[in-house]
Amino acid sequence: MHCKFSEGQTGDREGVSLNGVALSQSNHFKYLGSVLQVDGGCEEDVSHRIKAGWLKWRRATGVLCDRKIPNKLKGKFYRTAIRSAMLYGSECWALKESYASKIRVAEMRMLRWMSGHTRLDKVRNESIREKVGVVPIEDKLREGRLRWFGHVKRRHTEAPVRQVEHIRLEDRKKKRGRPKLTWRRVVQHDLEALHIYEDLTQNRSEWKKRIHIADPKFLG
Repeated sequence: MHCKFSEGQTGDREGVSLNGVALSQSNHFKYLGSVLQVDGGCEEDVSHRIKAGWLKWRRATGVLCDRKIPNKLKGKFYRTAIRSAMLYGSECWALKESYASKIRVAEMRMLRWMSGHTRLDKVRNESIREKVGVVPIEDKLREGRLRWFGHVKRRHTEAPVRQVEHIRLEDRKKKRGRPKLTWRRVVQHDLEALHIYEDLTQNRSEWKKRIHIADPKFLG
């Protein structure tokens, strides 16, 4: 995969071969459980994590869909085994609303089946979440991003700087349309939503307290 970091790059490069076999160029590939895209997006990775969550779900339907098992246990199992699989590597996603909606829809389908309800029952999503003790997955996505952001801000001054967004000279020119969504801009929106500032990252205990999203108490 060839990442084009500058508009001035032509993209024409000699092919890569291994033991005399030419490797074909790809727009995305999997690395350490995450899907990397040539444009730096996260759409492929989001779809991959949703599939991973459903795979975990299918393996545990005997527990999650059993009406004899308490909702408290089902919710705990979901948070531990399924939600964690769906959120793997999400700390670095520059997540668009359309991608977040896909994850939210997948989670609600799982929670409704866990609680024994369908959309025809007209039970509110909030009621189902309280019943199984699970907060909206977008809140946990935000918590993960801010937790990682805190680690980056507290890194040692001599530590290598890991760029989470690339600013090119060509990008400084005014272009038509909405600017490309970056991870840094998503984090800025998260900070504004929680009414906190970057300086708070140096106070680790307070930062952890402010960004943590606790799951609701169970209704039984």
